[in-house]
This record gives sequence, structure tokens and C-alpha cells, in this order.
Amino acid sequence: MKRNEMQDHPKVKSSIRGTKMVITIDGPAGAGKSTVAKELAKRLQFTYLDTGAMYRALTLKALREKEELIQEERLVKLAQRTVIDFKMDPKGALRVYLDGQDVSEDIRSLEVTNNTFYIARAAGVRAIMVDWQRRIGKKNNVVVEGRDAGTVIFPEAPTKFYLDADFEVRSQRRIKELQAAGKTVDENTLKSELKERDHKDMSRAVGPLKKAEGAIVIDSTDSSVQDVVEKILGILKDNGYLK
Repeated sequence: MKRNEMQDHPKVKSSIRGTKMVITIDGPAGAGKSTVAKELAKRLQFTYLDTGAMYRALTLKALREKEELIQEERLVKLAQRTVIDFKMDPKGALRVYLDGQDVSEDIRSLEVTNNTFYIARAAGVRAIMVDWQRRIGKKNNVVVEGRDAGTVIFPEAPTKFYLDADFEVRSQRRIKELQAAGKTVDENTLKSELKERDHKDMSRAVGPLKKAEGAIVIDSTDSSVQDVVEKILGILKDNGYLK
């Protein structure tokens, strides 16, 4: 099936079996999870749930309030008095709101990126986040992307994917993303930080990054976003989730 035929199909959403469905996409930084998940959700008319943005938003708040990032009890209290929301702007872009304030750009800073690990490893914080995320999943058909979407948040999801790519490719994607946002990037520093981030994501005690049981692995190294989305749509169709 050609891309435009699926993209313009008026009955994609109604062709999903069941009233609510969860599709998870996990993988390391720079693999293309966010872009693929956004496009897939758009094509299926599903809600897009960016779990990483939630951790980034709370990290931003912790940094602004100068909280000790190693004090889990304080981070849990911070999460309990925080409201994180997602909205689509008129152009169809996802906006992230922290206590009513649009922080979509602020949460992508290097400072937030390099400190999100502390929030993500805190078991008490993750429990609160997972509860929020599951509530969203119960109310909507969702495409969820993150590090533990298919292993912890929605282990019973019928369709799980693990998106990966060559380290060099992931690095260059991250560099271009930051440069597009007007940020100055030192390539060597970024690569070092990305390697460290990969290690932290995969080795943390709570919700580590790993392939979920039954997840389909997709290598995006030599594939465009549209190629990956088409592959996922094809898999959904082959497994009877799409007409």
C-alpha cells in the first residue's frame, strides 16, 4: 500500500480492534522514537504520549526550584504537587505544559537532558508518572514512546516496538535537533554525554531501557521517519489491527 493511501485513509482509527489500544515504542536517545511516534499517532488518529517529556518537565521544575536531585523523598513531594499536560497547537505540534506554563522548548535544554536521569531513577517518582500514563492509556487509543513503555507502563500492550539505530547516526540526529533549536553543540561532548546517558538508561535499577518481551525490533539507521512508520503500519495490518 502506498504511503498516501494509508495516510489519507478515513477509517484507520475505526479499523483498530477494541475500544482502546496501546502501541509502545521504546529505544535509546536519537533512535527516532519521538518523531516516529508522533507521525504514527497522527496517521492513526491516536493520542501521542511522550513519557520522556514528563520526566523532563519535572526535571526542569526541580532545577528551577533548586531541589537536591539525589533526594528522592523531596522529588516525590515535588511530583505530587506538579501538573503536567499535553496539548496540540494549531499547527499540530505537541506542546508540553508544566503547571500551566508551556515548557516545550525549555525541557530540551542540555541541562535538563543531563539531569533527567536523577528523576527517572527515583522509584517513587516513577510510580507517580506510571499512574498518570496508565490513566491516559485507559481513556484513549495511544502511541506511547519512552524507555520502559512496553516493559513497565504497558506490559500487556498488544503491539510493542523497539526502535534502535547506529550510535553515530543517533549522535548526528541529536546534534541536528539541537542546532535546529538554535543551540551551540560540541560534537565530542555530546557523544560522550550520549554514551553516558545510554549507560544510565540501561543500568538503572528502576525501569531500565531494554527490549520488551514480544517487542519487534526496527533498525532506523538507514531509514527515514516515513519508512519506519510505513513498516509499523504494515506490521499492524499483517497482524489484523488495520483493515
